[in-house]
Amino acid sequence: MDASVVGIRLASGVVAPLIKKLLRTEGAGAGLVDRPQRISAYVALREKRGLDAADLRGLADNLVREALRAPGERPLPPGEEAGVAAALAVTLHALGDLDLSDLEAVRLGPAAFARRLRAAAPDPGLSRDAALFHDRLVDLACLHVLNFFTQRSTFVAATLVEQSRLHAETIAKVDELLTRLPRQDARDTSFEERYVTYLALRHGALTIFGLDLPPDSARWPLDAAYVSLEAAAPAPATGPAGMAAAPAAYSLPADRLLADHPRTLLRGEAGSGKTTLIQWLAVTAARGAGGPVPYVLPLRTLTRHGERLPAPGAFLASTGSPLAGEAPEGWEGRVLRDGRALLLVDGIDEVPEAERAAARDWLAGLITAFPGNRWLVTSRPSAVRHDWLAGEGFAEVTLTPMNRESVRTFVERWHTAAEAPPDHARRLLDSLRSKPDLARLAGNPLLCGMICALHRERRGFLPTGRKELYAAALTMLLDRRDRERGLRLPSLAEEPQLQLLQRLAHWLNRNGRTEMDRSRAESLIDNALPAVPAARVLGGAREVYQHFLERTGLLRAPTVGTVEFVHRTFQDYLGARSALDEGGLGELTRHADDDQWEDVIRMAVALGRPRERTAILGDLLVRGSHRSLLLAYACLEEAAELEPELREDVLAAARTLVPPTRGPAATALGRVGPLILEVLPGPGDVTSHEQARLTVIAAGGVGSDRAIPFLARYANHPSPAVQEELCHLWPRFAAGEYAQEVLARMTPPPRWLAVESDERLAALAAFTGPPGLVVRHGVSRTALASFLRRQPVAELLLDGFDGGDDVGFLRDHTTLRRLTLRSWPGLRDLDALHGLPLEEVHLSPGNGMDVGAATVTWARLRALTLTEGAGPWSFHRLHPDARLRELAVEDAPGDLAGLGRQCALVRLELGHDWRPAGPAAWEELSRLERLEELAVHDAALEGLLAHTRLPALRTLRLHGEDELTPELEERLSLRFPDAEIEPYVTVFEQ
Repeated sequence: MDASVVGIRLASGVVAPLIKKLLRTEGAGAGLVDRPQRISAYVALREKRGLDAADLRGLADNLVREALRAPGERPLPPGEEAGVAAALAVTLHALGDLDLSDLEAVRLGPAAFARRLRAAAPDPGLSRDAALFHDRLVDLACLHVLNFFTQRSTFVAATLVEQSRLHAETIAKVDELLTRLPRQDARDTSFEERYVTYLALRHGALTIFGLDLPPDSARWPLDAAYVSLEAAAPAPATGPAGMAAAPAAYSLPADRLLADHPRTLLRGEAGSGKTTLIQWLAVTAARGAGGPVPYVLPLRTLTRHGERLPAPGAFLASTGSPLAGEAPEGWEGRVLRDGRALLLVDGIDEVPEAERAAARDWLAGLITAFPGNRWLVTSRPSAVRHDWLAGEGFAEVTLTPMNRESVRTFVERWHTAAEAPPDHARRLLDSLRSKPDLARLAGNPLLCGMICALHRERRGFLPTGRKELYAAALTMLLDRRDRERGLRLPSLAEEPQLQLLQRLAHWLNRNGRTEMDRSRAESLIDNALPAVPAARVLGGAREVYQHFLERTGLLRAPTVGTVEFVHRTFQDYLGARSALDEGGLGELTRHADDDQWEDVIRMAVALGRPRERTAILGDLLVRGSHRSLLLAYACLEEAAELEPELREDVLAAARTLVPPTRGPAATALGRVGPLILEVLPGPGDVTSHEQARLTVIAAGGVGSDRAIPFLARYANHPSPAVQEELCHLWPRFAAGEYAQEVLARMTPPPRWLAVESDERLAALAAFTGPPGLVVRHGVSRTALASFLRRQPVAELLLDGFDGGDDVGFLRDHTTLRRLTLRSWPGLRDLDALHGLPLEEVHLSPGNGMDVGAATVTWARLRALTLTEGAGPWSFHRLHPDARLRELAVEDAPGDLAGLGRQCALVRLELGHDWRPAGPAAWEELSRLERLEELAVHDAALEGLLAHTRLPALRTLRLHGEDELTPELEERLSLRFPDAEIEPYVTVFEQ
């Protein structure tokens, strides 16, 4: 008989009683006294307490008999029953001889335990079929024996003890192992300390452009060099309760970007300070104890050969860090998973256009895999569309040119670092004030540094345009520096060096790169040397390359074996020279719609002869795309000589682009420069408020004070959006001149005019009426008090203000109608506000202070918001004459006592944590018969449905994350048939 068909189909109810007779029971406990607990202690043989050989044979006979009675094919030939029963009794008797504990037996499992039992018993001497039947009976018996053990109370307790012992042994062994191996978290911490120290040193200094200083002072400490730039950022999603919507955009210091926007796409022109900002953020994070771990990821290096962008584990190796390979395995992933990383991705525009989609996928994949980290991605303005990373939650901001105060600071710091005589900085600032075109160039940090160097090198003589500035800088770097210092080096004129360098630049432009291998650079130089024999005075290609790298300051090696121009602007300038020398005008204009070629084309027009300019501009007009036409118009500023007819054709084409119809188009027009002011429409020539707003954006992007008279023409425009844009543009211009020419003439006076320094506050002149100000943390109490003494205001928002513990500077300020106090932890006293004719108030001081003594004195109050630590408050703490239309209370009392008196309420928001205290709350709420908008937690819906009547309700907004059930939605629609049910955002969203 095949062993696979020998089966014994006996119910547990038949087998269990028989096996139970074989074993004796035990009392409760863990069985720790008689250790170890052997199976023999449980077998109930006569000599083992209660079962003799006859009893055991009878038990075996019963098992065999019951097995043969089971349905199915008979597993045993007739006449062999007695032999199997005898053999089974002998095998079961061997239970008393097993040297196993019950724990060990259970751990073995039924099959292995049965094999151990059969091995302990004598050979039964049965036929093959009888032996198979015997073995199956032994298997069945062992299964029930083990089941008996697991049901014993002593087994459970003993098992727990055994497990505890094993756990203790395991812990001791692991502890011993850990004493021999360094802890992973300790290794991470140790490496991080080395990494951030290296990063702070690596990025903690800048090169002082254009100077040849001693080695110990050739680097400019970042702390001394950095000038905080401004970034134009989108406004917060909502404005304060009861007040006008926030402006469309606002300015903030660029180094605070990530505090407001954890994921930011930063746009900026070449040389505007994007890379320096990344260095500043990296160094600041590296120096902060317990702060984020920064990764500086220059895409020009990561995609040098079109390689796949790296996974986190390859970040250090891909950027050429000397610490690559020393990080504990998986360290980068742990930092990212914990949300501790600051990822600074520099230069989307330096990735070839065909590879940018892959770069975006790379970014999206990392963000999906590792949420919770902070990201800054930089790009030139036109490299990617305006919503390129919007789907990943990125806010878009744009670096604005340095204003006059920032230029002054930059110039003074540069001259201090260069150890120049004190009057040099003053003379340069005087020159910038007298030369508007040069001053506009100085708004770019790179060009400002070039201007400083040239001013020092040429003893005050300065070029006036961009082309002349680059040419002078190259002359200074390639020729005059070594010659005038009298260095005993082989002499090489400027032009041969330019010829070789422009070959490198043109190769980079053609291949969409900003970095190449050293071997590639040497090969390009070697191929060009026969045509430039003068350069052989330096030696072969390797020596020429080394000269460029070490002596000119135009090339640098970001990693071992790679090279790039010290800034992209030099690459563009030299690439334009090369294209003109090769006669490749068609190649230039074929790339008119490629952002990487924009400055190359503009420089080619500036450098070209009249017929070359004509050919380039003609081709741009023929292409006819929005971008090519805009580029043609921008090139007019570079064209020193041009046929009048062609100039008129370009002007006519530019007029088709204005007024702009979309935000990105308006921004692109502004980048053209002051020339665009000639074609932008005035207030009388626009046909809509939106056209007016976009025109103001375009003029504001010019980056020159020459735009101020144009913007002043819009000071009386009736559109609030235009007024907001004019306020937003203030930081881009000379503070005093803009305040006098634009802000002071605005009718009605400005609202949401942000002030972030005492200097800007002092620059504000008289207005046509009381303005509205947003005062931020950079303004002192003294300066604000002085301003308010001479200038009444109608609206005041103090955001992060740190001005003592009271608002005494507002005492008797009777023109004030709208007031917001946000994030002022030191505030303790509102007495000065008592009795003021306030109509709209938003209080969120963040310190739990009692505001009721003030609110009860405001008889003209129409809108009130109490949030973020305003403290407990009662609806009785309102003046009897107050007739609120809008009310938001984060910590509303449960019974809503006194709310019903505000029968004029239209909008009501009860905080996320509010729950009704009883029927009285619903009675108060039902008295608000004019209420149109209500926000409550969805936990209050049942009471709202059962007890409240709100006939005017049109919008019901719900706190809470759970979706409503269809049944609850239906009940709400029946109870409030005219109301829309919305998830809560804010009651006062405009």
